[in-house]
Amino acid sequence: MPTSPTIDSQELLGVPRAALPRHIAIIMDGNGRWARQRNLPRIEGHRSAGQAVRDTIRHAARLGIECMTLYSFSRENWKRPADEVNALMALYAQYLADNRAEIMDNDLRLRHVGRSDRLPASVLNELNRTAELSANNQGMHLCLALDYGSRTELVDAVQAIARRVLAGEVRPEQIDEALIDNSLYTAGLPDPDLVIRTAGQLRLSNFLLWQISYAELYVTDTLWPDFRIDHLNDALRSFAGRERRYGDVAPAPAR
Repeated sequence: MPTSPTIDSQELLGVPRAALPRHIAIIMDGNGRWARQRNLPRIEGHRSAGQAVRDTIRHAARLGIECMTLYSFSRENWKRPADEVNALMALYAQYLADNRAEIMDNDLRLRHVGRSDRLPASVLNELNRTAELSANNQGMHLCLALDYGSRTELVDAVQAIARRVLAGEVRPEQIDEALIDNSLYTAGLPDPDLVIRTAGQLRLSNFLLWQISYAELYVTDTLWPDFRIDHLNDALRSFAGRERRYGDVAPAPAR
């Protein structure tokens, strides 16, 4: 169960708690452009993004959001210059170490979403340590999508199911949506209701493609390092004002 919220969403947003998303997924885009606009090295954009991450996590947790997934580093991001990748990995390790106490103080539960075979030991050690320490917390699930790609996730899920079939644990006709759900990196978590993408890009970038089948999309031109509580509030108000029919038709108006 999520922790009791410390912010009244009705009072702050004009939105009842029940109208807020259970799970927010964020594609954090625009760090490089933010740095370029200021004639700074790209890594400074990534470094400046830390405040946006902290503000967004704190605010969501205090509103009682159940889960948040941050798209931090994709499988495709390994194609970037080695010096940028190495600097990013050092930042991730430092961020996890520096913010471990805050994760615990805010009762968050950290979870890694993605593969781990190419992540440096420094990052894995910090990830695993914080995940273990926070495992018994009761607040918001905080998922960091590091070395993540949705197609890779689906391949891993299919292979895991195939191994179970070969072992005689599952028959092919027993493979259904629930089994696939439980074979994904996000097993046990609710699907995202709201996907936020910053920096104005209109694409999903191989992010949680199975899980966001019925998610609402919200795109802002704001670059991620400039994203703050007011921007998140705007996204939440937009979400609360949408009619979600899941393929059904809108109910007929009352007469």
